[in-house]
Amino acid sequence: MTTTTPRRGLAIGILLFASFMDLLDVTIVQVALPSIGADLEATEAQLEWIVSGYLLAFAVALITGGRLGDLFGRRRVFLVGIAGFTLASAAAAAAWSGDVLVATRIAQGLFAALMVPQLLASVQALFTPRERAPMYGLIGGVAGIAAVAGPVLGGWLVDADLWGLGWRSVFLINVPVGIVIFALAARFVPETRSSRPMRLDLVGVVLLTAVILAFMVPLVEGQTLGWPAWLWIPVAAGALLLVIFVAYSRRRMRRDASALLPMPLFADRGFSAGIVTQAAFQGSLNAFTLPFIIYLQVGLGFDALTAGLNLLAFSLGALVGTGAVIPLVAKVGKYLVTIGAVIMAAGVVWVFAIVADTGADFTGWAAVWPMLLSGLGLALLIIPLVDVALATVPVSDAGAASGAYSTFQQLGAAAGVAISTTVFFSVVGDDWSREHVLTALQASVWVAVAGFGIAALASLLLPRRAAVQAHLDEARRLAEAETDAVSAEPAAVGS
Repeated sequence: MTTTTPRRGLAIGILLFASFMDLLDVTIVQVALPSIGADLEATEAQLEWIVSGYLLAFAVALITGGRLGDLFGRRRVFLVGIAGFTLASAAAAAAWSGDVLVATRIAQGLFAALMVPQLLASVQALFTPRERAPMYGLIGGVAGIAAVAGPVLGGWLVDADLWGLGWRSVFLINVPVGIVIFALAARFVPETRSSRPMRLDLVGVVLLTAVILAFMVPLVEGQTLGWPAWLWIPVAAGALLLVIFVAYSRRRMRRDASALLPMPLFADRGFSAGIVTQAAFQGSLNAFTLPFIIYLQVGLGFDALTAGLNLLAFSLGALVGTGAVIPLVAKVGKYLVTIGAVIMAAGVVWVFAIVADTGADFTGWAAVWPMLLSGLGLALLIIPLVDVALATVPVSDAGAASGAYSTFQQLGAAAGVAISTTVFFSVVGDDWSREHVLTALQASVWVAVAGFGIAALASLLLPRRAAVQAHLDEARRLAEAETDAVSAEPAAVGS
């Protein structure tokens, strides 16, 4: 039931700014990686973990963070999350080694998982169904702004070298912002919680974490260790743990329907196709952008700000494309997702062709058009994907489906970072000449293209327009019924 409260717009604005800080933290670090590696003498594996460690920790704890808010109060859990995120950011800024920075990034991800889920839950608690659509649009717009601002702000902070802090400022900037958000949230965000919260599944969290680590650690550390045969042992253990996790989750669903990942949802073809599409897309996006940033700085000698600005056209293309795509969703449906994945793959190949052709003379202006095209592809893919993927999921299961969907989105991003950077660094080896780094970038580009291909194929299994429309009609009927019930309450009290 919706809770009406004064200044609810201010409350959502505060939570939204915290979510913006989380989104910014994912992209702001990418342009700082070469500086971090040089200053801390970080290994290639450590550089990978600085990015993927945050994403993995966030993904594993995301659903649990949402359920903690339902149980103990969303403002309370949010305050714990923002406080921990701020302290972890300060610790990251003070890191004296690659291992310490990786540990603090994992802590950032865990606390972000307490912080971020409270935004959508609070929107549902504070606004009626008819009022939520503009809020969701605002959240999507903020995500687009973060994508634009992250690389540019990160590059500017590194190059400005404020007070001699260098790359440390990309983490330190979170501290004053976090303190302000904490103070405002404690004062203006109302406390809400679920009337029927699901139980915590800590066993599921432990099992899923073990599965992820069993697969990811060999992938990230393999090159550093020289790919020894014993690396297959944790991979085999991961496969066994995955079977155990699925069996446990099914039993937990039968017992109290509170498994970390609701297994019955995966029997829905459309939902499973959406999971694969989203994970492959997120992985492919990171598989291109991170090696591309490294090539610009290491291969071409670009400063961090200039490297970040090279992604600006991509982000602007996504923002402009969003307005054009929204009216097409009801008419075209899942094929927008397919077209978007193909356009992104074509745009990435076009960017690399220009980079390879211009060589040492490459400038960001040369790749503006393929970057804009890729951004348009992003809008075509991402705008309809959630609605289409959840079209055949019962509205009553939408919350659980959204949580699982977001988890796989983050896991896909982390896997993309791990796979592409492993390929990139394996090709580079000890030869960091521009030509050799370009060859390594080419290998990463093909990883990204393969991922976009998987996303395009999986999108063909998404529900058709009729199923999407039926889902929207059902959601509309339930929303109207909820609104009528809320409107009837004052009359019932007065009588």
